[in-house]
Amino acid sequence: MDLSAINYFAVVAAVAVGFPIGFLWYGPLFGEQWMLCVGLTEDKIQQGSNMTKVFGVTPVFQSIMVLFLALFFYGDPASTDLITAGSSAFYGFLAGFGWVAMTIGVNAAFEQQSFRYTAIVGGYWIVVFTLMGLILDAWK
Repeated sequence: MDLSAINYFAVVAAVAVGFPIGFLWYGPLFGEQWMLCVGLTEDKIQQGSNMTKVFGVTPVFQSIMVLFLALFFYGDPASTDLITAGSSAFYGFLAGFGWVAMTIGVNAAFEQQSFRYTAIVGGYWIVVFTLMGLILDAWK
């Protein structure tokens, strides 16, 4: 495992991409629909949310996600030259769609959540993982 092939500035940038996308995704784009799916209102969010905790754990968890994605790309020194910006975005998409969104879909089925919920939450991660992959390679 070659950790020296990873650009840690790119990891930080890839972590950071989730925040503005999340702001748009769960705000003006799909915020109302998502709140309906999970039974939240603006008042409930204001009363029950611990934003310190949310914004504390989010970058930690996203850092782990990005680091592991980077390890898939660059963990084997022989693969470093094979990854391009296009392929890294594609692999990010595959990870977001095939692993993350499908995991959310399975959980949502057991939780009796709607397909709309799965599409909103899974869609967010598909977009974010695609951009994470693109950033990791564009800045290697």
